Order: sequence, then structure tokens, then C-alpha cells
Amino acid sequence: MPPRGVKKGSKRARQYEHIKDSLQERGSSTDEAEEIAARTVNKERARSGEATTSSRLSREDISSGRRGGLRSHRGPGGRTFRQLYNEARRLGIEGRSRMSKSQLQHAIAGKKSSR
Repeated sequence: MPPRGVKKGSKRARQYEHIKDSLQERGSSTDEAEEIAARTVNKERARSGEATTSSRLSREDISSGRRGGLRSHRGPGGRTFRQLYNEARRLGIEGRSRMSKSQLQHAIAGKKSSR
């Protein structure tokens, strides 16, 4: 169910469903997928002037799609240890259970560059 103010069958309703379905395919829970989809649609509505009220940041920040790509896995520590460990397992890196976070990052980078 799209966020309030979004008419059924509209572009924003389709956008909401698409985002929600994509997140669920990637393994997100239904509740989490619905929340992220609603936030994204509401942000886009604010940016395009469709919403009755919007914050300054909603209007002036870069678009949600671009922002997600630029800011993903960046932050103080980048990806979490668990995310790195799971990727190392997927890549078949041996000895990963004894590695630290920085060792995992180095091993993953080395494995990806040797492909």
C-alpha cells in the first residue's frame, strides 16, 4: 500500500511497488521494504513539488537514487565485519574466520583484482 497522498495506479504508486519488490528480492523483510519504499517515494514527491509540505533537505539534496549509489558502504567504517565475512565466504576465501575486518577487506580486494 503506497504512502498517504499517493493515488493508486499513479507513477508514484508504481514506483513504490517497484522499490518494495526489488528490496524484497534482495532479502529485506516486508516491513523494511515498505518503509524504505515509502520514504523514497515521499522524498521524490517532495523534490518534484507534489507534496504539500517538504523539508529544505528534501528539496535541495541530491536525488534518492544517486544518493544511495554515492553513499552506500561509505561512512566511518564502510561495510560491517559481517558483510565482509559473508562476501569472503561467497568468494571462497580460506582462513576468513581468523581474519580481522581490515584483513577481510584486503583479502576481498585481492580476490576481486585477480579475477
